[in-house]
Amino acid sequence: MVLLASCGGVGSNAAGKRRSDGSTSSSRGDGRVATTAPRAATTTTVPVPSHLPVPQPLASFGGVSASGQAMWTPAGRRVGGLPAVYQTTLVPPGGVQAAGIAWLDTRLLSAQLYSGSISPGGGPYRFTAPVKPTQAASLIAAFNGGFQMDTARGGYYTEGRLIDPLVAGAASLVIYAGGSVTVGAWGSDVTMTPNVVAVRQNLSPLVAGGQPTAQAANADWQSWGPTCGATSCAASVPGIEQQWRSGVGVTADGALVYVTGPALDPLQLAQLLVRAAVVRGMQLDINPNWTVFVTYDPSTPGGLATPSNGSKLLDATAQGPSTFFDPSWARDFVTLSARPASPG
Repeated sequence: MVLLASCGGVGSNAAGKRRSDGSTSSSRGDGRVATTAPRAATTTTVPVPSHLPVPQPLASFGGVSASGQAMWTPAGRRVGGLPAVYQTTLVPPGGVQAAGIAWLDTRLLSAQLYSGSISPGGGPYRFTAPVKPTQAASLIAAFNGGFQMDTARGGYYTEGRLIDPLVAGAASLVIYAGGSVTVGAWGSDVTMTPNVVAVRQNLSPLVAGGQPTAQAANADWQSWGPTCGATSCAASVPGIEQQWRSGVGVTADGALVYVTGPALDPLQLAQLLVRAAVVRGMQLDINPNWTVFVTYDPSTPGGLATPSNGSKLLDATAQGPSTFFDPSWARDFVTLSARPASPG
């Protein structure tokens, strides 16, 4: 017991005593006490990318509901550890089949318009299918463009060239230098500036001021494009109002929202966009073979997006993760890639 007490005493003197302020004291040979100042705490600050607030769960329209409906789920590879895409499904008012909705954080993502030999035509283009490995290294999501230009009732500008004249008042998806993207009516919400690198117009605005436009609610649904029939896309088969449609819009804080569904009329498409907080929106392509939204989630942060790590927003879409890697894909589409980290 004496030995134990002695060893304990020596150990205490050697290590010193820690004070409440974090300093330590120890006995010296001359009987005085030496004090060491507290060591400053060492912390490593990891910068958090600038990002938008996470979207809140959506309110259903009532009626038919399904498990997970209106609840957002992260999708695709992360940017700085943060999800840049959230997805959900929602049955439109008066409908029975769920549409898919994707929310995209434009502070974390950079947009690029890809062009094709059919839409808009007039190539060759630097950005065209297939997506190249350089772009695949940061690719997170992609979605379809609009109508062929002879039915789009709008124009197309990309890569410093005006492919088709831009139309005042037309619904426009606009991409700026650096990858920022928005949606609005040409000439009022959005205009040509030195920073504009791409404009894709398609029909008239579907959503304005956070509400469906009067034309969206118009009984003349054929003004939003000719549709396939219920079981056939043959020209001899009458089209139906509730058909595959897609649309895109922007929220008040700048998020991009994409919607597609198998049985939508123009007003239902507009209502889904508005329910997801879109303030300005437009219809994109329609009919079974053309609407598609996919995300890519490689196993490593810098891994290449490929068809094998891609996922559809809705399983029922005819196109999928391989579409944008197919050299024969001749239509325009939009990609969203991880925005490069800010220096410092």
